[in-house]
Amino acid sequence: MTNSLAGLFRARRQEAAGQALLARGLHLVGDHLAERGEGSGPGGTRLLRAIGGYAGALARPSADPFDALLRVGERALESGGPGAPELALGVADTAVEIRRRSKGAWRLRGLALDRLGREAEALECYERCLELGAEAAGEVARRVDTLRRRRACLEEAAALFPGSAGTLLGPAGRSTAGTAAEFAAFVRARLSERGPDDPAVRRLLALHAAYRRLLERSALSDPLLGGAEPVGVTGLRRLLAGRTVCLVSGTPAVAGGTLGGLIDGYDVVVRCDAFRLRAEGTGERTGLHAVTLRGDTPWEGPAWTRPAGIRLVFGDPAAAWRRALRQRLAAGAQEHVGDASLRRPLGDPALLGEDGWDAATTTAFTVLRLLDFLDVTPRLDLIGFDDGGTLRPREAAWVRDRATHVDDRTMRTALR
Repeated sequence: MTNSLAGLFRARRQEAAGQALLARGLHLVGDHLAERGEGSGPGGTRLLRAIGGYAGALARPSADPFDALLRVGERALESGGPGAPELALGVADTAVEIRRRSKGAWRLRGLALDRLGREAEALECYERCLELGAEAAGEVARRVDTLRRRRACLEEAAALFPGSAGTLLGPAGRSTAGTAAEFAAFVRARLSERGPDDPAVRRLLALHAAYRRLLERSALSDPLLGGAEPVGVTGLRRLLAGRTVCLVSGTPAVAGGTLGGLIDGYDVVVRCDAFRLRAEGTGERTGLHAVTLRGDTPWEGPAWTRPAGIRLVFGDPAAAWRRALRQRLAAGAQEHVGDASLRRPLGDPALLGEDGWDAATTTAFTVLRLLDFLDVTPRLDLIGFDDGGTLRPREAAWVRDRATHVDDRTMRTALR
């Protein structure tokens, strides 16, 4: 009896400590909003929604707000605004204290530290995440490999000139920008002392070039992306010609329904951004996955590892789009990848060239408008968008104006 009571008291104390930490998370986001404001653009809007979802989860006794807390940190990193990495780190620290064995919490902490340029600490978090068996193991492992290769460049450079290395390898906690500046200064000094013909200097220049490349983009284990074929407008038209297509919403109504068999019966099933599969409700096939790059550093998001026949990535400017593809495409996860001619179909004069669609336009509408424009599919249906779904009001109005049939029972809107 005594042992049972002692266990009950310990459980109550742990529960109280957890509630206090969750409340601290709410204070963190409150302080961020008070100091930085609501932010602007799509990233700021998604962060606000995540904060609202977290506050709502705290208010429901039956809810587990832990995942909602992690979502706040993820959205903070996506928003890329002032103070966002610091907010994500505070959220991650809180999450790690609540659940020491949470893979998501350690991954978030690594991402936040990485964004702040604290590479050594980020590496420790990533390694802890891998030890726990992270779902995004490929993405995390690639980042670990990149950080280790950067460190190896620095260590070999210091070994070439042991008497002059100084602070090239330290101090601990120095930011990535500080280390890069120190390395550049070190190279200039050795070049000035010994000249470009010295063998050690030539090796140093090669190491610095490799380090700079690793700063710009993560190491990629398979540069050919497992044989994926780039496709442009003509190639996409050929792949879709004569095939039935459905665009599936990620709403709970679809996931919780029984339309999986209907959805998988189409030749090409289109899904957008991050999505979850439940065979009975959503179906299991993905013929085309479309995603829109958001935030100031879209290349730092999770890798696109879900298998898809075609992967279309929408984004601007071109440099950020190219970097995101290099870092987030997973080898072997797609058979075809949309090339630069498909990265901004709504605004590109060579395609639709339509005015009035801004950066907040949903991925679902962008890919739908592209498919409608190509006009090679005998059947083009939307499932789960009967009440607008995730579309914005103007987008939903466009769909309603062009719908040829609406079936409430199957939540299907036909455009052909």
